[in-house]
Amino acid sequence: MRVKQKRAVKTAGTITVRVKPGSRTRALISFAGRTEQAAIGRSGTTSRKREGDGATPIAPMRLVGGYIRGDRITRPQTTLPLRFTPKNLLWCDAPGHALYNRPVNAPFKPSHEKMRRDDRLYDVCLVMDWNLMARKRFGGSAIFFHLAKPGYTPTEGCVAVSLPAMRRLLRFMRRGTVVRVVG
Repeated sequence: MRVKQKRAVKTAGTITVRVKPGSRTRALISFAGRTEQAAIGRSGTTSRKREGDGATPIAPMRLVGGYIRGDRITRPQTTLPLRFTPKNLLWCDAPGHALYNRPVNAPFKPSHEKMRRDDRLYDVCLVMDWNLMARKRFGGSAIFFHLAKPGYTPTEGCVAVSLPAMRRLLRFMRRGTVVRVVG
């Protein structure tokens, strides 16, 4: 009798985000046996995320894809679906709008975030599924995994790492990788 060999299945994996001891706006990210520094929300973490509170949600969030600035960054090695960031791409953060927590195109009057930023934070911007699939008004929008400012200054609720750390992480990431913020 011939036995079929099982193929190695690559799992999507988990990236764990823990608040750094002594700082509620900094974190340590663990993945594949590595640890990296990160910035998190200006209000630390919360299990009761609300629009505009400046907190990073304590939750498991799956990566669904992302954007890169092709004019600034070469396409990184990853199986995570990435698109080049169009010049007119915005992200709606107006809780009362039908496109809340969705990408939209300029011109767009309701409240939004520009996805092609001058400060380079979204040169690599990964979309996590926070309040994305079953949206709740005022439940928080634009919770991304993106590049950090120098000194890891706080975000508005996102998780942010340095560009070298992002390049290391992207090799590990794929659609479905879970970013688990544990507080």
